[in-house]
Amino acid sequence: MSACQQKLQKIIDNSQGTVVRTLDHLPCVAQESLARALGYPYQYPQLDPLIKCMMAAQIKQGRIGFIGENPAQSRQAFDTQMKAIRKQPTYVKRVEDLRLSLQSGTISARYYHPAPHKKLPLIVFYHGGGFVVGNLDTHDEVCRLLAHAAQAQVVSVDYPLTPEVSPTQLIQCCEDALAWVYQHRRQFNILKNRIAVAGDSAGANIATVVSQRSKNTAYAPHAQLLIYPVVDFKSRHPSFFAYKDGLVLTEQDIDFVTEYYALQHNMALDDALISPTYGNLRKLPPTFIVTAGHDVLHDEAEIYAHKLRQQGVKVQYKEYTDQTHGFINLTPVSRRAKKLTLELGKNFRKFWDRPRFF
Repeated sequence: MSACQQKLQKIIDNSQGTVVRTLDHLPCVAQESLARALGYPYQYPQLDPLIKCMMAAQIKQGRIGFIGENPAQSRQAFDTQMKAIRKQPTYVKRVEDLRLSLQSGTISARYYHPAPHKKLPLIVFYHGGGFVVGNLDTHDEVCRLLAHAAQAQVVSVDYPLTPEVSPTQLIQCCEDALAWVYQHRRQFNILKNRIAVAGDSAGANIATVVSQRSKNTAYAPHAQLLIYPVVDFKSRHPSFFAYKDGLVLTEQDIDFVTEYYALQHNMALDDALISPTYGNLRKLPPTFIVTAGHDVLHDEAEIYAHKLRQQGVKVQYKEYTDQTHGFINLTPVSRRAKKLTLELGKNFRKFWDRPRFF
């Protein structure tokens, strides 16, 4: 690509957020017509039409999938996409970047407190991105909305990414981060020492693996919020075959994640360290699971909810039928995505607040 083409592409990238926010105010019928005009070839009648428009544009630009053969380039591309749709961040009264000195090494984190004068519970958040991409900035708006909606402090963890580190190293770092928060609970002035874990996609996988590993420790989380979690690398369920093309998370993405996170590190696909659905599910904390109706991961998350209930775990399950994987990252451009993200945060707090849970 020439320097001129690169400059033009940057202009297009930087205008994406404005364009999509404009499309978001069109009637659904107009969005459906635009998606067809752009040549969106997939028959998903219940899918949010704004998402159809966005995916049609991505296909035209040859940008299907978010993880490719070069992890560094995938990270740069994902960062660029998230910056392109970003706008003025939601105001949170206290936001502070932290450095956590852990047994497994020193990492960055970001702290959010919507009401510093109040004692609030705390959520340790692990970002999504297939264990390969994502960082504190790509999920900054998500954490801001979660802090407000759940009326909770949030510590977002910038864990090391694969394939540079193994699942063992990655999970140990994330568990150490949870332990660090517990050790500093007085500093955070946490309401009744209530600490939960949360994450989206790969981050939800990390959250529930950490819950499994820490359930007999002093720092075991009191609840977990799992947003469209990946929990089963071994099996492929009907939703995988129904939604593996033309959406945010594709079959190619799953293949690359499996290669980078599992195969390159000689992990068995049913090892509970990467596939928590095969782990010991007894005595896990109350679990709130969110799925998107049009998502390759939908069925495995639903099965995980059923397995947890069978083991006596209190579960609340919510499916957003018209959404696809990654919708919580679309809040800067989609009013519906923002509404649903705030809704799931509020409902998680209500679920977490039930007296039997603390």
